[in-house]
Amino acid sequence: MEARGSRGMRLWLLSAAVMAMAMATRSQAQLQVGYYDTLCPAAEIIVQEEVSKAVSGNPGMAAGLVRLHFHDCFVRGCDASVLLDSTQGNRAEKDAPPNTSLRGFEVIDSAKSRLETACFGVVSCADVLAFAARDALALVGGNAYQVPGGRRDGNVSVAQETNGNLPPPSANVAQLNQMFGAKGLTQAEMVALSGAHTIGVSHCSSFSNRLYSSGPNAGQDPSMDPSYVAALTTQCPQQQGQPAAGMVPMDAVTPNAFDTNYYAAIVANRGLLSSDQALLADQTTAAQVVGYTNNPDSFQTDFAAAMVKMGSIGVLTGNAGTIRTNCRVAS
Repeated sequence: MEARGSRGMRLWLLSAAVMAMAMATRSQAQLQVGYYDTLCPAAEIIVQEEVSKAVSGNPGMAAGLVRLHFHDCFVRGCDASVLLDSTQGNRAEKDAPPNTSLRGFEVIDSAKSRLETACFGVVSCADVLAFAARDALALVGGNAYQVPGGRRDGNVSVAQETNGNLPPPSANVAQLNQMFGAKGLTQAEMVALSGAHTIGVSHCSSFSNRLYSSGPNAGQDPSMDPSYVAALTTQCPQQQGQPAAGMVPMDAVTPNAFDTNYYAAIVANRGLLSSDQALLADQTTAAQVVGYTNNPDSFQTDFAAAMVKMGSIGVLTGNAGTIRTNCRVAS
């Protein structure tokens, strides 16, 4: 009975992944590069200007805008639901525990305000998020790539729906494959998208279990380079048994450059999160990690393609959804 149940679960997961990939393919076909060329010719320029202004003042904002797009797409699809504010009767996605550290909302607000002045009710918040992520990456060394437009905005945002949709920092490769696969993304695309961790910072609480633990296996994570452990315990000291506070760069070498040092760190057993270092524990993902360290151009190409595909997850197009004039408020 157990074997049959396990087999049934595998078949269900395979079916769900196939359906998700089919939906993503259809969504991609409905989106269009240059969507606003006649509807609002300055749309992408306006977004780029606002992102440039924000990232020049704070390079760390690039990672914030990429993460904002990722967290949007993995819950309800790329419909800008992550931007909606909570209301008296509803706790929105942005106030769920995995999202309370999200940044960049004000950048989206600024771009959207200008867009409404230029072309009222035309450019969706979901498209602004996708354009902003692309522009942010380009400003810190990522390849520029074309982003299809035509997404429309959703009006539902529920904090509980982040559960099981956003990969936790403790995830192993099997769990990552399941979560990305459910969105129609392959293992190779998961490894490429993980490279976004080459910019930005992480809260100490996201990896403190690798530095301090209790129970029968108490001690530091043996898969982490001891010298890196020593540096991190200095940056994230545990106080009176409480979780370590503070933040550290995801990439200790070039924290504000979109490069392959993230993968080089994993090879050196200096991946920050458990989910980062886990990529070296699987033979197939490890080969891809090593490959990217030897061929940075292939990483840039794969990452851009994976971002375009991710940006098509569960999109609302045509008459579905709406165009919110204020990204924080349902319309």
